[in-house]
Amino acid sequence: MGKSKKSKARVAGDDLLDSSDADSLASSSTAISDLSISYATEHINSQEFVLDKYIDALYEKRGSTREAALSKLVDAFESFMLHGIVENKYATLLSQFNNSVKKGSTKESCLASRAIGLLAITLGAGSSSHEVMEESHPQLSKVLQSWSDAIKMISALDCLSVITFVGASDLAETEFSLKAMWDVIHPKSGSNVGTVRKPKPPLLAAGLSAWTFLLTTIGSWRINTDSWKEPIAFLSTLLEAEDRAVRMAAGEALAVCFELNLLDVSSFEDADVSSGATGGPKNKLFLDMQALKAKIAGLASNLSSEAGGKGADKKNLTDQRDLFQRILDFVKYGECPEESVKIAGKRDVLRVSSWCELIQLNFLKRFLGRGFLKHVQENGLLQDIFDIKTDTTETLSSTDKARKNAAMLIE
Repeated sequence: MGKSKKSKARVAGDDLLDSSDADSLASSSTAISDLSISYATEHINSQEFVLDKYIDALYEKRGSTREAALSKLVDAFESFMLHGIVENKYATLLSQFNNSVKKGSTKESCLASRAIGLLAITLGAGSSSHEVMEESHPQLSKVLQSWSDAIKMISALDCLSVITFVGASDLAETEFSLKAMWDVIHPKSGSNVGTVRKPKPPLLAAGLSAWTFLLTTIGSWRINTDSWKEPIAFLSTLLEAEDRAVRMAAGEALAVCFELNLLDVSSFEDADVSSGATGGPKNKLFLDMQALKAKIAGLASNLSSEAGGKGADKKNLTDQRDLFQRILDFVKYGECPEESVKIAGKRDVLRVSSWCELIQLNFLKRFLGRGFLKHVQENGLLQDIFDIKTDTTETLSSTDKARKNAAMLIE
Protein backbone atom coordinates (compact mmCIF):
# COMPACT_ATOMS: atom_id res chain seq x y z
CA MET A 1 0.00 0.00 0.00
CA GLY A 2 2.77 2.44 0.92
CA LYS A 3 4.68 1.72 -2.27
CA SER A 4 1.71 2.37 -4.55
CA LYS A 5 0.94 5.65 -2.82
CA LYS A 6 4.53 6.80 -3.25
CA SER A 7 4.51 5.94 -6.96
CA LYS A 8 1.22 7.79 -7.50
CA ALA A 9 2.50 10.88 -5.73
CA ARG A 10 5.69 10.77 -7.82
CA VAL A 11 3.80 10.56 -11.12
CA ALA A 12 1.51 13.42 -10.15
CA GLY A 13 4.54 15.50 -9.17
CA ASP A 14 6.41 14.80 -12.43
CA ASP A 15 3.41 15.85 -14.55
CA LEU A 16 3.07 19.13 -12.72
CA LEU A 17 6.79 19.96 -12.75
CA ASP A 18 7.10 19.65 -16.52
CA SER A 19 5.80 23.23 -16.94
CA SER A 20 8.43 25.89 -17.48
CA ASP A 21 6.20 28.61 -16.12
CA ALA A 22 7.32 29.90 -12.68
CA ASP A 23 3.79 30.29 -11.41
CA SER A 24 3.04 26.78 -12.51
CA LEU A 25 6.13 25.58 -10.63
CA ALA A 26 4.95 27.21 -7.41
CA SER A 27 1.47 25.86 -7.96
CA SER A 28 2.79 22.38 -8.54
CA SER A 29 4.77 22.49 -5.25
CA THR A 30 1.61 23.38 -3.36
CA ALA A 31 -0.31 20.67 -5.18
CA ILE A 32 2.26 18.02 -4.22
CA SER A 33 2.17 19.12 -0.59
CA ASP A 34 -1.62 19.07 -0.52
CA LEU A 35 -1.67 15.69 -2.24
CA SER A 36 0.82 14.18 0.22
CA ILE A 37 -1.12 15.45 3.21
CA SER A 38 -4.31 14.17 1.63
CA TYR A 39 -2.79 10.71 1.29
CA ALA A 40 -1.49 10.89 4.85
CA THR A 41 -4.85 11.99 6.26
CA GLU A 42 -6.61 9.26 4.29
CA HIS A 43 -4.12 6.72 5.65
CA ILE A 44 -4.65 7.80 9.26
CA ASN A 45 -8.42 7.87 8.89
CA SER A 46 -8.26 4.42 7.32
CA GLN A 47 -6.20 3.13 10.26
CA GLU A 48 -8.70 4.54 12.74
CA PHE A 49 -11.62 2.98 10.86
CA VAL A 50 -9.95 -0.43 10.90
CA LEU A 51 -9.07 -0.13 14.59
CA ASP A 52 -12.68 0.71 15.37
CA LYS A 53 -13.75 -2.48 13.61
CA TYR A 54 -11.34 -4.52 15.75
CA ILE A 55 -12.57 -2.80 18.91
CA ASP A 56 -16.18 -3.63 17.98
CA ALA A 57 -15.14 -7.26 17.51
CA LEU A 58 -13.90 -7.39 21.12
CA TYR A 59 -17.56 -7.20 22.23
CA GLU A 60 -18.50 -10.34 20.28
CA LYS A 61 -19.55 -13.45 22.21
CA ARG A 62 -17.55 -15.84 20.05
CA GLY A 63 -14.08 -16.29 21.57
CA SER A 64 -12.38 -16.93 18.23
CA THR A 65 -13.66 -13.57 16.95
CA ARG A 66 -12.19 -11.76 19.95
CA GLU A 67 -8.90 -13.63 19.57
CA ALA A 68 -8.66 -12.62 15.92
CA ALA A 69 -9.36 -8.98 16.79
CA LEU A 70 -6.77 -8.99 19.57
CA SER A 71 -4.21 -10.51 17.25
CA LYS A 72 -4.83 -7.73 14.70
CA LEU A 73 -4.62 -5.06 17.38
CA VAL A 74 -1.33 -6.45 18.68
CA ASP A 75 -0.03 -6.45 15.11
CA ALA A 76 -1.14 -2.82 14.67
CA PHE A 77 0.57 -1.74 17.91
CA GLU A 78 3.77 -3.37 16.71
CA SER A 79 3.64 -2.04 13.16
CA PHE A 80 2.58 1.57 13.72
CA MET A 81 2.90 4.38 16.23
CA LEU A 82 -0.77 4.79 17.14
CA HIS A 83 -0.56 7.34 19.95
CA GLY A 84 -2.60 9.97 18.10
CA ILE A 85 -5.32 7.44 17.38
CA VAL A 86 -5.58 5.57 20.69
CA GLU A 87 -5.15 8.43 23.16
CA ASN A 88 -8.92 9.05 23.02
CA LYS A 89 -9.78 5.34 22.85
CA TYR A 90 -7.46 3.84 25.45
CA ALA A 91 -10.11 3.56 28.19
CA THR A 92 -12.38 1.52 25.91
CA LEU A 93 -9.48 -0.62 24.72
CA LEU A 94 -8.25 -1.18 28.26
CA SER A 95 -11.67 -2.23 29.53
CA GLN A 96 -12.05 -4.85 26.80
CA PHE A 97 -8.46 -6.06 27.15
CA ASN A 98 -8.97 -6.62 30.88
CA ASN A 99 -12.24 -8.47 30.20
CA SER A 100 -10.34 -10.79 27.89
CA VAL A 101 -7.64 -11.38 30.52
CA LYS A 102 -10.36 -12.22 33.05
CA LYS A 103 -12.74 -14.33 30.99
CA GLY A 104 -10.93 -15.44 27.86
CA SER A 105 -9.20 -18.65 26.86
CA THR A 106 -5.47 -19.02 27.38
CA LYS A 107 -4.79 -17.65 23.90
CA GLU A 108 -7.16 -14.71 24.35
CA SER A 109 -5.80 -13.89 27.79
CA CYS A 110 -2.20 -13.93 26.56
CA LEU A 111 -3.01 -11.72 23.57
CA ALA A 112 -4.88 -9.30 25.84
CA SER A 113 -1.98 -9.12 28.32
CA ARG A 114 0.38 -8.34 25.48
CA ALA A 115 -2.01 -5.74 24.10
CA ILE A 116 -2.20 -4.00 27.49
CA GLY A 117 1.59 -3.77 27.64
CA LEU A 118 1.80 -2.44 24.09
CA LEU A 119 -0.95 0.09 24.86
CA ALA A 120 1.07 1.42 27.82
CA ILE A 121 4.23 1.70 25.69
CA THR A 122 2.28 3.49 22.96
CA LEU A 123 0.75 5.97 25.40
CA GLY A 124 4.10 6.67 27.06
CA ALA A 125 4.73 7.89 30.59
CA GLY A 126 1.95 10.00 32.08
CA SER A 127 -1.53 9.90 33.53
CA SER A 128 -2.95 7.62 30.82
CA SER A 129 -0.34 4.88 31.30
CA HIS A 130 -0.70 5.28 35.06
CA GLU A 131 -4.41 4.53 34.65
CA VAL A 132 -3.54 1.50 32.53
CA MET A 133 -1.38 0.23 35.40
CA GLU A 134 -3.97 0.91 38.10
CA GLU A 135 -6.84 -0.68 36.17
CA SER A 136 -4.89 -3.76 35.05
CA HIS A 137 -2.90 -4.58 38.17
CA PRO A 138 -5.77 -6.30 40.08
CA GLN A 139 -6.67 -8.62 37.22
CA LEU A 140 -3.06 -9.50 36.40
CA SER A 141 -2.40 -10.19 40.08
CA LYS A 142 -5.34 -12.62 40.13
CA VAL A 143 -3.80 -14.52 37.24
CA LEU A 144 -0.50 -14.75 39.11
CA GLN A 145 -2.19 -15.86 42.33
CA SER A 146 -4.36 -18.52 40.71
CA TRP A 147 -1.49 -20.71 39.44
CA SER A 148 -4.02 -22.21 37.05
CA ASP A 149 -2.15 -21.75 33.80
CA ALA A 150 1.61 -21.20 33.44
CA ILE A 151 1.30 -19.71 29.96
CA LYS A 152 -1.21 -17.13 31.20
CA MET A 153 1.06 -16.37 34.13
CA ILE A 154 4.09 -15.75 31.92
CA SER A 155 2.10 -13.28 29.80
CA ALA A 156 0.75 -11.60 32.94
CA LEU A 157 4.29 -11.28 34.37
CA ASP A 158 5.55 -9.54 31.23
CA CYS A 159 2.53 -7.26 31.12
CA LEU A 160 2.70 -6.31 34.80
CA SER A 161 6.39 -5.50 34.49
CA VAL A 162 5.87 -3.32 31.41
CA ILE A 163 2.87 -1.35 32.65
CA THR A 164 4.58 -0.66 35.98
CA PHE A 165 7.82 0.28 34.23
CA VAL A 166 5.91 2.85 32.14
CA GLY A 167 3.13 3.91 34.51
CA ALA A 168 4.45 3.81 38.10
CA SER A 169 4.93 7.21 39.70
CA ASP A 170 6.60 6.25 42.97
CA LEU A 171 8.50 3.52 44.80
CA ALA A 172 5.40 2.12 46.53
CA GLU A 173 3.73 1.30 43.19
CA THR A 174 6.90 -0.28 41.87
CA GLU A 175 7.38 -2.35 45.03
CA PHE A 176 3.77 -3.53 44.83
CA SER A 177 4.41 -5.08 41.42
CA LEU A 178 7.85 -6.37 42.37
CA LYS A 179 6.29 -8.22 45.30
CA ALA A 180 3.54 -9.73 43.13
CA MET A 181 6.21 -11.10 40.78
CA TRP A 182 8.50 -12.23 43.61
CA ASP A 183 5.64 -14.26 45.08
CA VAL A 184 5.73 -16.29 41.85
CA ILE A 185 9.53 -16.60 41.87
CA HIS A 186 9.79 -17.59 45.53
CA PRO A 187 6.41 -18.59 47.02
CA LYS A 188 6.37 -18.87 50.79
CA SER A 189 4.31 -20.79 53.28
CA GLY A 190 2.34 -19.08 56.02
CA SER A 191 -0.94 -18.90 57.85
CA ASN A 192 -2.58 -17.05 54.95
CA VAL A 193 -1.08 -19.23 52.26
CA GLY A 194 -2.41 -22.56 51.06
CA THR A 195 -0.27 -25.15 49.31
CA VAL A 196 3.18 -23.78 48.53
CA ARG A 197 3.78 -24.10 44.82
CA LYS A 198 7.10 -24.37 43.07
CA PRO A 199 7.32 -22.71 39.65
CA LYS A 200 8.60 -24.86 36.81
CA PRO A 201 11.71 -23.61 34.98
CA PRO A 202 9.98 -21.71 32.12
CA LEU A 203 7.74 -19.83 34.56
CA LEU A 204 10.60 -19.21 36.98
CA ALA A 205 12.88 -17.85 34.24
CA ALA A 206 10.07 -15.59 32.94
CA GLY A 207 9.37 -14.33 36.45
CA LEU A 208 13.05 -13.52 37.02
CA SER A 209 13.28 -11.70 33.71
CA ALA A 210 10.17 -9.57 34.36
CA TRP A 211 11.24 -8.84 37.96
CA THR A 212 14.75 -7.81 36.89
CA PHE A 213 13.43 -5.51 34.15
CA LEU A 214 11.33 -3.63 36.68
CA LEU A 215 14.11 -3.68 39.28
CA THR A 216 16.23 -1.53 36.93
CA THR A 217 13.92 1.42 37.66
CA ILE A 218 14.37 1.68 41.42
CA GLY A 219 17.63 3.67 41.27
CA SER A 220 17.73 6.27 44.04
CA TRP A 221 14.43 4.90 45.40
CA ARG A 222 16.40 1.99 46.83
CA ILE A 223 15.39 0.99 50.35
CA ASN A 224 17.77 -0.28 53.03
CA THR A 225 20.24 -3.04 52.23
CA ASP A 226 18.94 -5.35 54.97
CA SER A 227 15.67 -5.87 53.10
CA TRP A 228 17.58 -7.18 50.06
CA LYS A 229 19.63 -9.79 51.88
CA GLU A 230 17.04 -12.57 51.61
CA PRO A 231 16.13 -12.04 47.92
CA ILE A 232 19.81 -11.85 46.92
CA ALA A 233 20.61 -14.99 48.91
CA PHE A 234 17.80 -16.84 47.15
CA LEU A 235 18.95 -15.59 43.74
CA SER A 236 22.43 -16.92 44.47
CA THR A 237 20.99 -20.42 45.04
CA LEU A 238 19.41 -20.28 41.57
CA LEU A 239 22.88 -20.03 40.03
CA GLU A 240 23.08 -23.74 40.85
CA ALA A 241 19.70 -24.61 39.29
CA GLU A 242 19.61 -27.42 36.76
CA ASP A 243 17.90 -25.30 34.09
CA ARG A 244 20.29 -23.07 32.16
CA ALA A 245 17.66 -20.40 31.42
CA VAL A 246 16.99 -20.08 35.16
CA ARG A 247 20.71 -19.80 35.92
CA MET A 248 21.14 -17.06 33.32
CA ALA A 249 18.05 -15.13 34.44
CA ALA A 250 19.26 -15.28 38.05
CA GLY A 251 22.69 -14.12 36.94
CA GLU A 252 21.23 -11.07 35.20
CA ALA A 253 19.16 -10.26 38.27
CA LEU A 254 22.25 -10.43 40.47
CA ALA A 255 24.23 -8.27 38.04
CA VAL A 256 21.58 -5.56 38.39
CA CYS A 257 21.68 -5.96 42.19
CA PHE A 258 25.45 -5.42 42.10
CA GLU A 259 25.11 -2.39 39.85
CA LEU A 260 22.46 -0.84 42.10
CA ASN A 261 24.73 -1.49 45.11
CA LEU A 262 22.06 -3.54 46.83
CA LEU A 263 24.77 -5.74 48.35
CA ASP A 264 26.72 -2.82 49.81
CA VAL A 265 26.57 -1.80 53.44
CA SER A 266 27.98 1.72 53.51
CA SER A 267 30.38 2.35 56.35
CA PHE A 268 29.00 5.83 56.93
CA GLU A 269 25.61 4.25 57.69
CA ASP A 270 27.19 1.56 59.80
CA ALA A 271 28.45 2.57 63.22
CA ASP A 272 29.19 -1.07 64.09
CA VAL A 273 31.48 -1.54 61.09
CA SER A 274 33.25 1.82 61.33
CA SER A 275 33.88 1.43 65.06
CA GLY A 276 35.25 -2.08 64.65
CA ALA A 277 32.49 -3.73 66.69
CA THR A 278 32.00 -7.40 65.93
CA GLY A 279 28.63 -8.22 67.41
CA GLY A 280 26.36 -5.48 66.08
CA PRO A 281 23.57 -6.18 63.59
CA LYS A 282 25.07 -3.88 60.96
CA ASN A 283 28.42 -5.59 61.21
CA LYS A 284 26.76 -8.99 60.80
CA LEU A 285 24.89 -7.70 57.73
CA PHE A 286 28.15 -6.40 56.30
CA LEU A 287 29.86 -9.76 56.78
CA ASP A 288 26.88 -11.65 55.38
CA MET A 289 26.85 -9.48 52.26
CA GLN A 290 30.60 -9.90 51.79
CA ALA A 291 30.16 -13.67 52.00
CA LEU A 292 27.33 -13.49 49.46
CA LYS A 293 29.50 -11.47 47.09
CA ALA A 294 32.27 -14.05 47.34
CA LYS A 295 29.83 -16.90 46.75
CA ILE A 296 28.28 -15.22 43.70
CA ALA A 297 31.70 -14.39 42.24
CA GLY A 298 32.78 -18.00 42.67
CA LEU A 299 29.65 -19.40 41.03
CA ALA A 300 29.90 -16.89 38.18
CA SER A 301 33.49 -17.97 37.61
CA ASN A 302 32.45 -21.63 37.42
CA LEU A 303 29.56 -20.90 35.04
CA SER A 304 31.76 -18.79 32.76
CA SER A 305 33.93 -21.81 32.07
CA GLU A 306 31.42 -24.68 32.37
CA ALA A 307 32.27 -27.68 30.23
CA GLY A 308 29.70 -28.70 27.64
CA GLY A 309 29.50 -32.43 27.96
CA LYS A 310 27.83 -34.81 25.56
CA GLY A 311 24.55 -33.59 24.08
CA ALA A 312 24.90 -30.05 25.43
CA ASP A 313 23.27 -27.19 23.55
CA LYS A 314 26.39 -25.42 22.32
CA LYS A 315 24.75 -22.09 21.55
CA ASN A 316 23.05 -21.80 24.93
CA LEU A 317 26.25 -22.94 26.62
CA THR A 318 28.20 -20.24 24.79
CA ASP A 319 25.61 -17.65 25.76
CA GLN A 320 25.90 -18.72 29.40
CA ARG A 321 29.68 -18.55 29.37
CA ASP A 322 29.62 -15.10 27.80
CA LEU A 323 27.01 -13.79 30.25
CA PHE A 324 28.79 -15.00 33.37
CA GLN A 325 32.18 -13.84 32.12
CA ARG A 326 30.65 -10.38 31.77
CA ILE A 327 29.17 -10.64 35.26
CA LEU A 328 32.51 -11.78 36.68
CA ASP A 329 34.35 -8.91 34.96
CA PHE A 330 31.85 -6.47 36.44
CA VAL A 331 31.98 -7.90 39.97
CA LYS A 332 35.78 -8.18 40.08
CA TYR A 333 36.93 -5.25 37.94
CA GLY A 334 33.92 -2.97 37.54
CA GLU A 335 33.84 -3.48 33.75
CA CYS A 336 30.36 -2.61 32.43
CA PRO A 337 28.78 -4.49 29.52
CA GLU A 338 28.53 -2.65 26.22
CA GLU A 339 26.21 -3.32 23.31
CA SER A 340 24.96 -1.44 20.27
CA VAL A 341 21.99 -1.78 17.91
CA LYS A 342 21.66 -0.06 14.54
CA ILE A 343 18.32 1.75 14.53
CA ALA A 344 18.33 3.82 11.31
CA GLY A 345 20.63 4.71 8.45
CA LYS A 346 24.36 4.27 8.79
CA ARG A 347 25.06 6.48 11.77
CA ASP A 348 22.07 6.12 14.09
CA VAL A 349 23.05 3.53 16.67
CA LEU A 350 21.55 2.79 20.07
CA ARG A 351 24.32 2.11 22.60
CA VAL A 352 24.05 0.79 26.14
CA SER A 353 26.86 0.62 28.68
CA SER A 354 25.40 -0.63 31.95
CA TRP A 355 23.60 -3.71 33.22
CA CYS A 356 20.35 -1.82 33.78
CA GLU A 357 20.40 -0.47 30.23
CA LEU A 358 21.28 -3.88 28.77
CA ILE A 359 18.45 -5.59 30.64
CA GLN A 360 15.99 -2.91 29.49
CA LEU A 361 17.18 -3.21 25.90
CA ASN A 362 16.92 -7.00 25.75
CA PHE A 363 13.53 -7.12 27.50
CA LEU A 364 11.97 -4.46 25.29
CA LYS A 365 13.42 -6.04 22.15
CA ARG A 366 11.77 -9.31 23.11
CA PHE A 367 8.46 -7.76 24.19
CA LEU A 368 8.08 -5.47 21.16
CA GLY A 369 9.31 -8.13 18.75
CA ARG A 370 9.40 -6.90 15.18
CA GLY A 371 8.02 -3.55 16.34
CA PHE A 372 11.14 -2.69 18.34
CA LEU A 373 12.89 -0.65 15.64
CA LYS A 374 9.67 1.18 14.77
CA HIS A 375 9.17 2.22 18.38
CA VAL A 376 12.82 3.16 18.92
CA GLN A 377 12.67 5.40 15.85
CA GLU A 378 9.34 7.08 16.61
CA ASN A 379 8.28 6.46 20.22
CA GLY A 380 9.34 9.24 22.58
CA LEU A 381 9.20 6.87 25.56
CA LEU A 382 11.92 4.60 24.19
CA GLN A 383 13.94 7.55 22.99
CA ASP A 384 13.90 8.93 26.53
CA ILE A 385 14.77 5.54 28.04
CA PHE A 386 17.82 5.10 25.82
CA ASP A 387 18.64 8.81 25.46
CA ILE A 388 18.29 8.72 21.68
CA LYS A 389 18.74 12.09 20.00
CA THR A 390 18.31 11.52 16.29
CA ASP A 391 16.33 13.16 13.52
CA THR A 392 14.50 10.16 12.12
CA THR A 393 12.92 12.27 9.36
CA GLU A 394 16.20 11.97 7.47
CA THR A 395 15.40 8.33 6.78
CA LEU A 396 11.71 8.81 5.92
CA SER A 397 10.15 8.97 2.49
CA SER A 398 8.35 12.15 1.45
CA THR A 399 4.99 10.44 1.98
CA ASP A 400 6.04 9.27 5.45
CA LYS A 401 7.08 12.82 6.31
CA ALA A 402 3.70 14.07 5.14
CA ARG A 403 1.99 11.46 7.28
CA LYS A 404 3.90 12.69 10.32
CA ASN A 405 3.01 16.31 9.51
CA ALA A 406 -0.61 15.43 8.92
CA ALA A 407 -0.74 13.50 12.18
CA MET A 408 0.57 16.57 14.00
CA LEU A 409 -2.08 18.72 12.31
CA ILE A 410 -4.85 16.32 13.23
CA GLU A 411 -3.69 16.13 16.86
